[in-house]
Amino acid sequence: MQKMCCFSPEYYERSRNILENALKDLSAYKSWQAFDPGPRYHIDTRYASMPALTKKDIREHFPDGFVPSGKDIKQGLESGEIEFVKTSGTCDVSVTNIWNQKWWDESERLSWKLNSHSARLATGTHNEAILANPINVGFISNDADLPVGKRRLVRFLYLNEKTDPALWTPAFMDRMTDELGEFKPAVFEANPSLLAKLCRHIAERSKPVFQPGLIVLTYEYPSVLHYRQIRRVFGSPIASSYGSTETGYVFMQCEEGKFHQNSESCRIDFQALKPGHGGHGIGRILVTPLSNPWYRIIHFDVGDLVRLDESGDCPCGRNSGIILSAIEGRMTTATLTLAGRLVTLRELDNIIGGLSGVDEYRLEQTGKDSYDLFIVSQRNDKNALAGEASNLLKKLYGDGAKISVSYENAIFPESTGKYRLAKADFPINVEDYIDKDCISEGK
Repeated sequence: MQKMCCFSPEYYERSRNILENALKDLSAYKSWQAFDPGPRYHIDTRYASMPALTKKDIREHFPDGFVPSGKDIKQGLESGEIEFVKTSGTCDVSVTNIWNQKWWDESERLSWKLNSHSARLATGTHNEAILANPINVGFISNDADLPVGKRRLVRFLYLNEKTDPALWTPAFMDRMTDELGEFKPAVFEANPSLLAKLCRHIAERSKPVFQPGLIVLTYEYPSVLHYRQIRRVFGSPIASSYGSTETGYVFMQCEEGKFHQNSESCRIDFQALKPGHGGHGIGRILVTPLSNPWYRIIHFDVGDLVRLDESGDCPCGRNSGIILSAIEGRMTTATLTLAGRLVTLRELDNIIGGLSGVDEYRLEQTGKDSYDLFIVSQRNDKNALAGEASNLLKKLYGDGAKISVSYENAIFPESTGKYRLAKADFPINVEDYIDKDCISEGK
């Protein structure tokens, strides 16, 4: 059983102020007043009584429904203090948010303290290389390669300007490798699928590569295959950073491999799945930023499933706030067994990770009993690999599962620029799997 989380009185006071002000002043939460049991109840109970805020709610009430009293949207936009930005989530419909750079930077700064390497290296003035799809961050140029000067922004170097990784030629990947050595970043922030692709090239060429002080994986779910391919090339410490445009930096992986809540920046409410789905200690998180002066997001469903750390302790010594043993993946990457049990992306990924010689994969559940697996592999014994994959998936989903295995030259990203490793071609509603009894009991 997990230990109770330790939070400061300030954490609870900020949680209370955020909720009460939103219920009182903001039109987006007017209907929520009926759910509030009132100030005589503990603030955790009051949050547990609230519905989950969704992207649909944001679209319906944006922007006025989320802006605190005393803030003028027009003036904020004209001054450049805020801007409107669209998210590019892996699978959800795009949503427009209010972006305040100062708040985002502070949330990131607070997260650095949760990993000993980032606490030492991330000074705020350190050199940082970024490998991401420019749809998400950076500068887009598919027709012509951009010189370094066009991809530098203060202390950041954006290594990739191509929205389609199929445009990466060997010479282009050599350029990225060389620029790492020239720029010598203290921190290398990377999309795991793109970094894995670059690492496959580097390993093939046996090229030497600069080793940054820390590699931070973000933007996507890092799979077992990604880690395996990255570790062929980089010996640097690796940490996964978790957050969203709406909520800022929510969890940071420490040097011991556990994920720590950025409790100085956000509140998190955990809602467990029903027994028998996903596994013990798995549930969704609802996030409330505690210090965004422009944008009041309350009890927001970020769309991901996580696994609580059962001990509630970590050898790193950071034991305040919620501690996770793992991020389990997005709800929209969950699939179902023949018996209807929910399978998280992490559970599936651990199975696929048992296959040798797989570069990339994508699994689509096309029906209640049918599954299509797409593989990129350099192995010559394709029939043997297909048999191995089929046997593993039948053990996971059920003996009667209809497994189709196909080979591809490459797996392509979604229109958002991010990769999705799994999906079901039919809706799976998270609300059907939440243990409502635990919520009503405030657990």
